[in-house]
Amino acid sequence: MCGADIVDAAVQSARRAFEDWWQTPPVERIRILFRYKMLLEDHFEELAKSVTQEHGKTLTEARGDVRRGIEVVEYACSITELLKGEVLENIARGIDCEMVRQPVGVCVGICPYNFPALVPMWMYPMALACGNTFVFKPSEKVPLTSIRLIELLCEARLPKGVLNIVHGGRECVDALLTHPEVNAISFVGSSPVAKYIFETGTQHGKRVQAAGGAKNFVVIMPDADYEKSVEGMVDAAFGCAGQRCMAGSTAMAVGSAGEQFVPAIAEIARNIRVGPTDRDPDAQMGAVITQQHRERVRGLIETGADEGADVLVDGRNVKVDSQPNGFYLGPTLIDKVETNMTIHNEEVFGPVLNVMRFDDLDTAIETANQCAFGNGCCIYTQSGKAAREFRHRVKTGMIGINVGVPAPLAYFPFSGWDYSFFGGLHIQGREAVYFYTRAKVYTSRWFRPDEGYIWHKD
Repeated sequence: MCGADIVDAAVQSARRAFEDWWQTPPVERIRILFRYKMLLEDHFEELAKSVTQEHGKTLTEARGDVRRGIEVVEYACSITELLKGEVLENIARGIDCEMVRQPVGVCVGICPYNFPALVPMWMYPMALACGNTFVFKPSEKVPLTSIRLIELLCEARLPKGVLNIVHGGRECVDALLTHPEVNAISFVGSSPVAKYIFETGTQHGKRVQAAGGAKNFVVIMPDADYEKSVEGMVDAAFGCAGQRCMAGSTAMAVGSAGEQFVPAIAEIARNIRVGPTDRDPDAQMGAVITQQHRERVRGLIETGADEGADVLVDGRNVKVDSQPNGFYLGPTLIDKVETNMTIHNEEVFGPVLNVMRFDDLDTAIETANQCAFGNGCCIYTQSGKAAREFRHRVKTGMIGINVGVPAPLAYFPFSGWDYSFFGGLHIQGREAVYFYTRAKVYTSRWFRPDEGYIWHKD
């Protein structure tokens, strides 16, 4: 658990390494990332098993975690194309203008526990490809996968000091946020912490991108493909035990959609096998991250029941005989949720699906737009008009049409809005290039020998 002294040593190491690293030609930086990509492929199953062991995802979910991270490395390998500048001749007679992008300096990545491979690789591959050096602070709850990722990067022959890893809690984070040699900070986590990271970092002169939490709504229209919508909703709500900022946490059943949809979800939820994902090959959902988090989610379910919602499937007392002391929750389905309920307004971050019922699409959109968060919203429908109306009017940064988890691939930004994101440039895609670089503009003019003023000493 690093204090300010070790953080300072890591930052100074990154600062010293920056002087040579940013001068390294981009093609040479890419060669290191190509070697890294191949090492990640070679150790793919090892990394997936590490995620399962320390986090609790199923092996299938862990493989997805690692694969999506590798896709960012692949995207970073195209940095020679992404870093190209702009030139315009003759902005005035004989005067040319050129814009290039240069790295910002020492960058910091502060990561959550829920995606031990993907979220770190959202950050440092793009930062390094752009010519920055990096200080990486993984979640103290899942440090092992992160350490292995960086060992492989060293094996790919990354120069010493270009990437540094520190572990710790708030003292470590505050030291990074306020360090005078840090230039940029990337963060993913809960919204209250994201807000704190953004405010503290910017007050100390850093550029900051801070992705927060979410309350993602999934609208089910009466004309939706029944089987596909049920399948998508189950994965969106209960995948990764609900511990992801793109979880479909609230189903909005419009018109008659709820009559078939809700009983079908309830039946599936009751039969999802919960257990130790690193030991039970049949387990479909693992534990939540800590006992404290389990108690928080249990408390929110209880609050929902106290405030008048109908708990159709209650996962609070799930039993896992082989792991009686494990931090397990079963899938939970809560019907008849209203906008004034705590369970509607707070991010649960657990295997809990709320159900709200609406007479029409307009009311569902209006309700979604009243939410403070703005990460993702989805709709299941076969109507192009309904889909177009939804995606145009709903106020979130990522939209799914017949897709339950609309998380974009590496070459598009992870574009949360409102209380789900603090900053100006998002993680991933071309916006990541803009975040990890700054523009420099040259304006040049060349005189002929007999043109302009000639100054003589005398």
